[in-house]
Amino acid sequence: MTSLRMFAAASAFGLAALFAAPAASAGDPMIDAAIDAGQVGETIDGLLGVVVADADAALVRKVNEINNRRAAVYAELAADTGTTPAQVARLTGEKQIAKLDPGEFYMDESGIWKQK
Repeated sequence: MTSLRMFAAASAFGLAALFAAPAASAGDPMIDAAIDAGQVGETIDGLLGVVVADADAALVRKVNEINNRRAAVYAELAADTGTTPAQVARLTGEKQIAKLDPGEFYMDESGIWKQK
C-alpha cells in the first residue's frame, strides 16, 4: 500500500507542476522583449534569470516580482502535494526549459547560461 500511495503522490505532484507551470515570459511585455533580446532566460530551478550583467534596474525588479510570484505558487503546490518547494521549482524549471524556443537562454545545473 505504501508504494501505491507514493505513486499517487508523485503523480499528483507531476500533474500539478505541469498545469501550474508559469509561462516563460509571464505574459509581461517587458519580459517578453527581454527574452527575445537574450537578456532574460529560464533557470533550472524554475525562476527567471537575468542573462546580462548590465541589465536595466526596472527589468531586474520585474524579474524579481515574477520570481516572487512563482515561489509563492511553488510553495502552495508543495503543500498540496506533500513535496518541497524546491522539488516543485526544479520540475517546473525542467519543463520550462524544454518548452523554450530556439535562441532563447536557459541556465543549466552548473550555473552556465546556454542558448537553446
